[in-house]
Amino acid sequence: MVSLFQTLSNGRTQMSQQLPEILDISIAAKSRIFEIQAVELKFSNGEHRTYERFRPATRAAVMVLPIDGDDLLMLREYAVGTERYELGFCKGLMEKGETPEQSANRELQEEIGLGAKHFELLRTVNSNLTFMNAPMHIFVARDFYPSKLAGDEPEPLELVRMPLAKIDALLADEHFNEARNLVALYALRDYLKG
Repeated sequence: MVSLFQTLSNGRTQMSQQLPEILDISIAAKSRIFEIQAVELKFSNGEHRTYERFRPATRAAVMVLPIDGDDLLMLREYAVGTERYELGFCKGLMEKGETPEQSANRELQEEIGLGAKHFELLRTVNSNLTFMNAPMHIFVARDFYPSKLAGDEPEPLELVRMPLAKIDALLADEHFNEARNLVALYALRDYLKG
Protein backbone atom coordinates (compact mmCIF):
# COMPACT_ATOMS: atom_id res chain seq x y z
CA MET A 1 0.00 0.00 0.00
CA VAL A 2 1.26 3.50 -0.86
CA SER A 3 1.26 5.98 2.01
CA LEU A 4 0.18 9.58 1.44
CA PHE A 5 2.45 10.65 4.28
CA GLN A 6 6.21 10.78 4.55
CA THR A 7 7.78 10.21 7.96
CA LEU A 8 10.42 12.83 8.62
CA SER A 9 13.55 12.36 10.72
CA ASN A 10 11.98 14.34 13.60
CA GLY A 11 9.12 11.80 13.79
CA ARG A 12 6.53 14.12 12.24
CA THR A 13 4.66 13.39 9.05
CA GLN A 14 4.35 15.50 5.94
CA MET A 15 1.63 15.17 3.32
CA SER A 16 3.04 14.26 -0.08
CA GLN A 17 -0.19 14.62 -2.08
CA GLN A 18 -1.28 17.74 -3.97
CA LEU A 19 -3.99 19.84 -2.30
CA PRO A 20 -7.35 20.12 -4.08
CA GLU A 21 -8.00 23.28 -6.09
CA ILE A 22 -10.74 25.52 -4.68
CA LEU A 23 -12.97 26.45 -7.61
CA ASP A 24 -15.59 28.49 -5.75
CA ILE A 25 -16.77 29.44 -2.26
CA SER A 26 -20.39 30.54 -1.75
CA ILE A 27 -22.71 31.06 1.22
CA ALA A 28 -24.98 28.03 1.75
CA ALA A 29 -26.69 29.36 4.92
CA LYS A 30 -26.29 32.26 7.30
CA SER A 31 -27.63 33.20 10.72
CA ARG A 32 -26.84 35.98 13.17
CA ILE A 33 -23.82 33.99 14.43
CA PHE A 34 -22.99 31.29 11.88
CA GLU A 35 -22.16 31.22 8.19
CA ILE A 36 -22.03 27.94 6.29
CA GLN A 37 -19.95 27.97 3.12
CA ALA A 38 -20.20 25.64 0.12
CA VAL A 39 -16.68 24.99 -1.16
CA GLU A 40 -16.38 23.55 -4.67
CA LEU A 41 -13.18 21.51 -5.03
CA LYS A 42 -11.29 19.80 -7.82
CA PHE A 43 -8.99 17.01 -6.64
CA SER A 44 -5.70 16.11 -8.36
CA ASN A 45 -7.35 13.00 -9.86
CA GLY A 46 -9.98 15.18 -11.60
CA GLU A 47 -12.84 14.43 -9.17
CA HIS A 48 -15.12 17.36 -8.24
CA ARG A 49 -16.88 17.66 -4.88
CA THR A 50 -18.75 20.34 -2.93
CA TYR A 51 -17.96 20.38 0.79
CA GLU A 52 -19.72 22.46 3.41
CA ARG A 53 -17.94 24.17 6.28
CA PHE A 54 -18.35 26.91 8.82
CA ARG A 55 -16.73 30.12 7.58
CA PRO A 56 -13.10 29.98 8.80
CA ALA A 57 -12.55 31.92 12.01
CA THR A 58 -11.12 35.39 11.68
CA ARG A 59 -9.93 35.32 15.30
CA ALA A 60 -8.37 32.58 17.37
CA ALA A 61 -9.63 31.73 20.84
CA VAL A 62 -7.96 31.07 24.18
CA MET A 63 -8.61 28.69 27.05
CA VAL A 64 -7.08 29.22 30.48
CA LEU A 65 -6.37 26.61 33.16
CA PRO A 66 -5.72 28.66 36.32
CA ILE A 67 -3.75 26.80 39.01
CA ASP A 68 -4.07 28.27 42.50
CA GLY A 69 -1.93 26.30 44.94
CA ASP A 70 -3.10 22.69 44.67
CA ASP A 71 -6.40 23.61 42.98
CA LEU A 72 -7.55 24.09 39.42
CA LEU A 73 -10.04 26.95 39.07
CA MET A 74 -12.98 25.99 36.87
CA LEU A 75 -16.37 27.40 35.91
CA ARG A 76 -19.87 26.02 35.79
CA GLU A 77 -21.72 27.68 32.92
CA TYR A 78 -24.95 27.11 31.00
CA ALA A 79 -24.43 25.48 27.57
CA VAL A 80 -27.38 25.81 25.22
CA GLY A 81 -26.10 22.92 23.05
CA THR A 82 -26.64 20.40 25.87
CA GLU A 83 -29.32 22.48 27.63
CA ARG A 84 -27.65 22.11 31.01
CA TYR A 85 -24.89 23.57 33.18
CA GLU A 86 -21.46 22.22 32.27
CA LEU A 87 -18.11 22.30 34.03
CA GLY A 88 -15.26 23.79 32.03
CA PHE A 89 -12.43 26.27 31.80
CA CYS A 90 -12.28 30.00 31.22
CA LYS A 91 -12.28 30.66 27.46
CA GLY A 92 -13.19 33.15 24.76
CA LEU A 93 -12.29 34.77 21.46
CA MET A 94 -9.23 36.94 21.10
CA GLU A 95 -9.87 40.64 20.47
CA LYS A 96 -8.21 42.45 17.57
CA GLY A 97 -4.67 43.54 18.49
CA GLU A 98 -4.36 41.22 21.52
CA THR A 99 -1.62 38.66 21.95
CA PRO A 100 -2.84 35.24 23.09
CA GLU A 101 -1.48 35.97 26.60
CA GLN A 102 -3.31 39.33 26.77
CA SER A 103 -6.50 37.66 25.66
CA ALA A 104 -6.09 34.89 28.26
CA ASN A 105 -5.58 37.49 30.98
CA ARG A 106 -8.65 39.47 29.87
CA GLU A 107 -10.82 36.35 29.86
CA LEU A 108 -9.64 35.46 33.38
CA GLN A 109 -10.57 38.91 34.61
CA GLU A 110 -13.98 38.82 32.93
CA GLU A 111 -14.96 35.32 34.00
CA ILE A 112 -13.16 34.69 37.31
CA GLY A 113 -12.28 38.17 38.58
CA LEU A 114 -8.54 37.50 38.69
CA GLY A 115 -5.61 38.54 36.55
CA ALA A 116 -2.45 36.43 36.32
CA LYS A 117 1.22 37.36 36.17
CA HIS A 118 2.40 34.11 34.60
CA PHE A 119 1.07 32.26 31.54
CA GLU A 120 2.52 29.17 29.90
CA LEU A 121 1.25 27.84 26.58
CA LEU A 122 0.32 24.15 26.80
CA ARG A 123 -0.55 23.80 23.12
CA THR A 124 -2.75 25.09 20.33
CA VAL A 125 -5.62 22.89 19.14
CA ASN A 126 -8.22 22.97 16.40
CA SER A 127 -11.43 20.96 16.60
CA ASN A 128 -13.60 19.35 13.91
CA LEU A 129 -11.27 20.10 11.00
CA THR A 130 -13.71 18.63 8.49
CA PHE A 131 -16.15 21.49 9.03
CA MET A 132 -14.25 24.39 10.59
CA ASN A 133 -10.98 26.16 11.29
CA ALA A 134 -11.03 27.68 14.77
CA PRO A 135 -7.66 27.55 16.56
CA MET A 136 -7.58 27.74 20.36
CA HIS A 137 -4.48 28.49 22.44
CA ILE A 138 -4.51 26.65 25.78
CA PHE A 139 -2.64 28.24 28.69
CA VAL A 140 -1.77 27.44 32.28
CA ALA A 141 -2.04 30.55 34.47
CA ARG A 142 -0.47 31.19 37.88
CA ASP A 143 0.36 34.01 40.30
CA PHE A 144 -2.96 35.84 40.54
CA TYR A 145 -4.08 39.31 41.57
CA PRO A 146 -7.67 40.57 42.05
CA SER A 147 -9.02 42.30 38.93
CA LYS A 148 -12.59 42.20 37.62
CA LEU A 149 -13.58 43.25 34.10
CA ALA A 150 -17.11 43.29 32.70
CA GLY A 151 -17.77 40.23 30.54
CA ASP A 152 -20.54 39.23 28.15
CA GLU A 153 -22.05 36.42 30.23
CA PRO A 154 -25.80 36.77 30.93
CA GLU A 155 -25.42 35.60 34.54
CA PRO A 156 -22.55 35.28 37.05
CA LEU A 157 -20.46 32.15 36.45
CA GLU A 158 -20.00 29.70 39.32
CA LEU A 159 -16.35 29.28 40.33
CA VAL A 160 -15.44 25.68 41.17
CA ARG A 161 -12.18 24.66 42.86
CA MET A 162 -11.00 21.23 41.75
CA PRO A 163 -8.02 19.65 43.54
CA LEU A 164 -5.27 18.79 41.07
CA ALA A 165 -5.06 15.41 42.79
CA LYS A 166 -8.55 14.64 41.37
CA ILE A 167 -7.78 15.14 37.67
CA ASP A 168 -8.60 11.49 36.88
CA ALA A 169 -12.02 11.82 38.55
CA LEU A 170 -12.66 15.02 36.61
CA LEU A 171 -11.88 13.24 33.34
CA ALA A 172 -14.72 10.80 34.14
CA ASP A 173 -17.22 13.47 35.33
CA GLU A 174 -20.43 13.45 33.22
CA HIS A 175 -20.65 17.26 33.42
CA PHE A 176 -17.13 17.65 32.02
CA ASN A 177 -17.32 16.27 28.51
CA GLU A 178 -16.65 19.08 26.03
CA ALA A 179 -13.81 17.91 23.74
CA ARG A 180 -11.62 21.02 24.02
CA ASN A 181 -11.84 20.92 27.82
CA LEU A 182 -10.84 17.24 27.81
CA VAL A 183 -7.87 17.88 25.52
CA ALA A 184 -6.77 20.73 27.80
CA LEU A 185 -7.02 18.55 30.90
CA TYR A 186 -5.05 15.69 29.32
CA ALA A 187 -2.39 18.22 28.25
CA LEU A 188 -2.31 19.61 31.79
CA ARG A 189 -1.97 16.14 33.27
CA ASP A 190 1.05 15.47 31.03
CA TYR A 191 2.49 18.92 31.84
CA LEU A 192 2.22 18.29 35.58
CA LYS A 193 3.96 14.89 35.25
CA GLY A 194 6.88 16.45 33.33
